[in-house]
Amino acid sequence: MAPENTLAGLKAAHDLGLSWVEIDVQLTNDLQPVLLHDATVNRCSNGRGRLRDYDYQQLSELDAGSWFDARFASEKIPLLADYLVQAAHLNIKVNIELKVHSGDNETILCERVAHVIEKACQPNTLLLSSFSETCLANMQSLLPHIARGILFEKLPAHWQSPAQQLNVTSIHCHHRHLTLLQAQQIKAAGYQLYCYTVNSPRRAARLARWGVDMIFTDKPQNIKTSGQL
Repeated sequence: MAPENTLAGLKAAHDLGLSWVEIDVQLTNDLQPVLLHDATVNRCSNGRGRLRDYDYQQLSELDAGSWFDARFASEKIPLLADYLVQAAHLNIKVNIELKVHSGDNETILCERVAHVIEKACQPNTLLLSSFSETCLANMQSLLPHIARGILFEKLPAHWQSPAQQLNVTSIHCHHRHLTLLQAQQIKAAGYQLYCYTVNSPRRAARLARWGVDMIFTDKPQNIKTSGQL
């Protein structure tokens, strides 16, 4: 398909007919919200080192596509603002995961992302998610009209407490750790249930039977062909 967290990936999602995409957002050294999953640029670009040590001008000079395929050699790490403009143009909704790594300033991240969102999007086209309860609480104050989802690797026994406190609309968890009983409990409590990262059509079909509302996948072309999207 296309490299993750890029405008090329967004276009590929549109070409496939998808209605939602998920992205990861962090801050550069000069506090620009950009799309990147890892703490470093090593895996998804030809650069080296921590993202937070790059300003955006330096970051924009990196090749963020060749690692995936030579066809994407001109691809860049995009600004959140540019990505949201293009997503709106393509009529695709965006799940923004607020990505927090050790030493990150969560308050500033949320403030900068909120500033971009206020200029770029309609509220019903976005979902804000994070493993960080601090980020979700910040966004609850900054952008109360934007839906929020809380992320878990493995659903804890007390999951309802932070979900209620943060007034989230969705619970996100790793599909491998989800049980049918947990899925039933989440749905009975009135929450949307989203699972990551599901690359097997068979697993996607089972999760759909369990009531899972949406999945995150690296291979949407395979899942869509199977009829599970």
